[in-house]
This record gives sequence, structure tokens and C-alpha cells, in this order.
Amino acid sequence: MIKKGSYKPQGVCSRQIDYEIEDGIVTALKFTGGCNGNLSGISRLVVGMPVEKVVELLSGTTCGFKNTSCPDQLARALAREME
Repeated sequence: MIKKGSYKPQGVCSRQIDYEIEDGIVTALKFTGGCNGNLSGISRLVVGMPVEKVVELLSGTTCGFKNTSCPDQLARALAREME
């Protein structure tokens, strides 16, 4: 079963994260807004990975002086799906 979700990030440049998960694997990921090159690269790296691994790798990542980042917000969105 494919689960589609959207998440409104807080405290970062991106405005929305859309994702699809199938059998615990991230199958699609798209950021709206933010640093296009970096976020496109993250999307390519994450697709095909288990949700738990993405959360483990990206949780706590910060951006400059902020206490979060787009990758951290992605981890939060996916962690919410694991609950």
C-alpha cells in the first residue's frame, strides 16, 4: 500500500515536503521552495531508503544558526508517519 503525505516545514526555507512511502520505503520525495540543488540531491539520495534509516541519518541536522534544517524537517515528517 502506498501512503502519500505532505508536511509544512517550520523554521526553514522550504514551504512543503511531499512524499510517498510503500512498505516502509521512501518511494518519492519533493520539496517545494528552499535550496533547489541541495534538496533535489537529498531527494535522490533518500528515495529507495527505509523510512527508519532516513529519520536516523537526518534527525538533528541544522542549517546555519537555526536549530533545524530541511533535512531535519523531513526526518520529523517521516517520524510522524512511523507513529
